[in-house]
Amino acid sequence: MRYNADVKLADQNKSAGFSFSGLFIWLRSHPYWTLTFITFAALAPFLAKPFNIDDPLFIWTAKQIHVHPLNPYGFDVEWGWTSFPMWNVTENPPLAGYFIALAAAIFGWSEIGLHFAFLLPALAVVLGTYHLAKKFCGRPGLAALVTLFTPVVMVSCLTVMCDVMMLAFWLWSVIFWLAGIEQKNWRKLALAGLIIALAEMTKYYGACLVPLLAAYSAASHRPVKQWMPWLLPPLIVLGIYQYATSILYSHGLLYRAMDYAAFSKAFFGFSTFQNGLIALAFTGGCTASAAIFAPVLWRKHGWILLSFGVISLAIIIFSFATMWEKYGALQSVMPVKIQMTFWAVGGLSVLMLTASDIFRRRDARSLLLCMWVVGTFIFAAFCNWTVNARSILPLTPAVAILVARRLENKFSLTGKVWPPSLVVGLVVSYGLAWGVTMSDFSVASAYRQSAQEICDKYGRSQGTLWFQGHWGFQYYMEQSGATAMDFKKPLLKPGDLLAVPPNNSNTLLPDLQKSVLLEVITVPGAQWLATWNPNVGGGFYASAIAPLPFAFGAAAPEKVFVYGLKYPPTNSPPNSQ
Repeated sequence: MRYNADVKLADQNKSAGFSFSGLFIWLRSHPYWTLTFITFAALAPFLAKPFNIDDPLFIWTAKQIHVHPLNPYGFDVEWGWTSFPMWNVTENPPLAGYFIALAAAIFGWSEIGLHFAFLLPALAVVLGTYHLAKKFCGRPGLAALVTLFTPVVMVSCLTVMCDVMMLAFWLWSVIFWLAGIEQKNWRKLALAGLIIALAEMTKYYGACLVPLLAAYSAASHRPVKQWMPWLLPPLIVLGIYQYATSILYSHGLLYRAMDYAAFSKAFFGFSTFQNGLIALAFTGGCTASAAIFAPVLWRKHGWILLSFGVISLAIIIFSFATMWEKYGALQSVMPVKIQMTFWAVGGLSVLMLTASDIFRRRDARSLLLCMWVVGTFIFAAFCNWTVNARSILPLTPAVAILVARRLENKFSLTGKVWPPSLVVGLVVSYGLAWGVTMSDFSVASAYRQSAQEICDKYGRSQGTLWFQGHWGFQYYMEQSGATAMDFKKPLLKPGDLLAVPPNNSNTLLPDLQKSVLLEVITVPGAQWLATWNPNVGGGFYASAIAPLPFAFGAAAPEKVFVYGLKYPPTNSPPNSQ
């Protein structure tokens, strides 16, 4: 009856001309279009974001695919202390590279063109969360918005890496699998199996869908013969990929990625307990909406547990001197400890939310959400090469659905108007996510601007312009004609120039007796909130450099040292890749 009244009111508004009430009614009755508009409005201001972190690896792979479509990793790249085959550098399968190659053929290689293409997987995540949440709660739109308005989703949607695309495949495979199980529809199960294969060929973590959906199916008391055959093709695809890459590159790339994770965990030297503590903070920060909604999520008993968690985590974090010794670059430890305590409690709240849901409902769907969240947390904390936001990303839709389900227990969400506390929570969530995204945008812009300034000023010098460092800085330096320095085979000679960005990877300052500092290029980056700054505590892409996904604090401008060489450098890099 309410819907018919809304439609009649909208018809009356049409005859009277444009009406905001009519627009609101239309948006409420067309949720998929509404979420599409909101997603575009949230991400469109950042479409010009420069490429950074691992974006260049995916772009170079796409360019290789344009030339040799069946040999995506058949080229060398300067990524580390020297040149390596691309298959030895990448830790992901190539499907995202094929998507970029296709997008570039349509939109070109510009930042705006490729980021615009990546709105497609971003929309698939938001709409997929909405579609899946309809099976779990009465306010699927709330779950979709909670997902979008998290720092990890906003930032990840504005990269050209594989993470959001894998999550999109993940969500829609779950959607079709649940529908296939419930309807006994083998076509939907087969389609889900195909999408699982696409997910794992986008990012290896997609293979975790197989045990996840198998556990759900078994808990649903469905005959094994009904669903098991459709989980076999994704496993066969992984086996074919391992065999094909072992023939093509003499190394199976699936096993190589596992070896790299084990090597890196040993190299960085964080204990299991340290990684678990850091993963709690990353989970709380990346899914900040769950922490923001905490005041309305929990009742008395929940607050007692959280209070105990606050005290326990604060004692551990403030007294755990061993961990802070690994973050010697921090300019001030106390603010980072306070922020880490807050976000670790947020991560604890996420795990409590998961446990509470399965304890209350005790059904197959609760088990699915529980395994989804806990499994991703365990992988991010204890199995991945380092704790990072990209490995936390897959649990975000499940957490958003849990938040929506929990809120249904406290509020009557069947009415037309949402409670003010929910609206305020969404606004605060978007504000924080916007700030984190803007910070990441600023750092990427600073790398591009400093590279362009250096090349404009020194690119026409008589000597060769060399540089150290990677990520977006490398991409734009090479785009402007500079040459990456190979530490193992240095070809630098007197009269050459060398640019070194200290807030980067694989950098080593030259001997001042054999060089002269010509200039320090200073470009403002993130100023009050940092996603990637070891001095402030932000380590969104790798906890090895900082213990938080983002950190509030006064971040120094991004700097690049430009040296003139009097003699060839003889510095040796550390004994690592």
